[in-house]
Amino acid sequence: MTKTLLIMRHAKSDWDNTRLSDHARPLNKRGKQDAPLMGKLLKDEDLTPDLIITSTAERALTTAELVALACDYGGELVTTGRFYHADPATYLELLQGVDDQYNRVMIVGHNPGMEELLYDLTDQAEHFTTANIAHVELPISSWAQLNEDTTGNLLNLWRPKEQI
Repeated sequence: MTKTLLIMRHAKSDWDNTRLSDHARPLNKRGKQDAPLMGKLLKDEDLTPDLIITSTAERALTTAELVALACDYGGELVTTGRFYHADPATYLELLQGVDDQYNRVMIVGHNPGMEELLYDLTDQAEHFTTANIAHVELPISSWAQLNEDTTGNLLNLWRPKEQI
């Protein structure tokens, strides 16, 4: 038995309003185009998540909402402030608590944590730019088994610019 983890970095954010806090930065025009594009890709690949967990940061939450709409995700978005500037251990800790009814989980967060998590889980160093999605197969039957020693298989890494 395996579990599937979809690791997504939020789409491109807007830096125009310097008065906004980093947490409140919205998506820019490209981000608003890339997020649904990546959601459609998940639908086309038959990889609609069973559960989506996202950072509460505006750019990540909006990314998750746009992806969810485009891939016909039927569940609720689970939000957590702990994904904001999270390190790999924080992602793992949250994932360990996921109910085992969910076989395909997507997390939406931030770098450098996403890139580091991908490396920790696959031993593959990949440059993880905005709106990238990594498809990782994990050799576990329960999310509680996930830890820093788990070695998954990176099945694919999709980038928006390669989908156009």
